[in-house]
Amino acid sequence: MALKLNIIIGSTRPGRVGPVLGQWLKEAASAHGKFEVELVDLAAFGLPLLDEAAHPMMQAYEHEHTKAWSRSVGSADAFLFLTPEYDSFPPAALVNAVQVLLKEWAQKPAGVVSYGFVSGGLRGAQVLRQLLANVNLHALPQVVPVPFFPNHVEDGAFRPNEQMQAGLQGLLDELHKLAVALKPLRSEAAVQDKAA
Repeated sequence: MALKLNIIIGSTRPGRVGPVLGQWLKEAASAHGKFEVELVDLAAFGLPLLDEAAHPMMQAYEHEHTKAWSRSVGSADAFLFLTPEYDSFPPAALVNAVQVLLKEWAQKPAGVVSYGFVSGGLRGAQVLRQLLANVNLHALPQVVPVPFFPNHVEDGAFRPNEQMQAGLQGLLDELHKLAVALKPLRSEAAVQDKAA
């Protein structure tokens, strides 16, 4: 069975270009051939700001939106976060989505594709990578930046250049290696949790 990669569209605001770039990532990751790929639109979950009373460590979720998000995150072996940069920071909705869960992220690899203008979203990506490490995700150091993203959107589709394509292929390769290495560790931890 192939490892599952969730590509998370991190922007939820109206007029966003995230779904267009997300489709490019989904097609490229599917063509890569080493993952079962799911494109996950964060906007579809409608997560309010930290509205669960219990700490995420407890996994005692009261609300269906959190339970659905937990199932989505828990089903994946690896993640590819697609994030714009707002004021040199990832979107608040994406930060909230990471923080509302904890155990579901543990011991899984994560890559980041960022988009923006001059910086290609790299400042926001760096902040996001630190947050991901804090919830026990293994954030890869490689980031695929997409500078001046509007120049690459044509007729409703994203047209990556060679550097973006090569960067994404390298990122997917590294994600797969780490996902393979971490899966037995998660299986062992699950067995220990059941025995406790």
